[in-house]
Amino acid sequence: MARLGILSALAALTPSLAFAHSGGAHVHGFFAGLEHPLFGMDHLLAMVAVGIIGARAGGRSIVHVPLFFVSAMVAGAILGMAGIGLPSLETGIALSLVVFGAVVGLARPLPLAAAAALTALFGLFHGNAHGLEIPESAGGIAYAAGFMLATSMLHAIGVLSVFKLARWPMTVRTAGFATSLVGMAMAAQAF
Repeated sequence: MARLGILSALAALTPSLAFAHSGGAHVHGFFAGLEHPLFGMDHLLAMVAVGIIGARAGGRSIVHVPLFFVSAMVAGAILGMAGIGLPSLETGIALSLVVFGAVVGLARPLPLAAAAALTALFGLFHGNAHGLEIPESAGGIAYAAGFMLATSMLHAIGVLSVFKLARWPMTVRTAGFATSLVGMAMAAQAF
């Protein structure tokens, strides 16, 4: 529990790590898109959690839950590229961490429909944040391809973690609760 408190305190005190959406020059090219989800704490934690949620649900959910997230993320990005921003965007992203972390921490598998709907809802927010920063150029398209690939890789890491850490379920549960705490700290910064 002490580690969870330290992680939450660090997240609250480092807003540059918490919110990865600053726009600007970093949104050009494939490699910038590839690295963005890896270095934005909000994306990293959410994407791994989506993979865990899908794996815990089992069966078709292992593939479908991350696929619904990525599909909704693309839809959100298209809205953002069209200049349509979702209301309370950063709060929605922070809330995704709270909810995804709680689902992982409670270790209760969700039915496919519920898991897909939940991840798709928050996928819209994550994608919209990306779409609002993507320039209308070839570099922007390459950036989108990079963040979609990185997102999919992080989902795969989440899926694999469920299977590789099956003997230590508290490790995954603790990571889920830590994700929720980071989300709460981010939500507090958004207000």
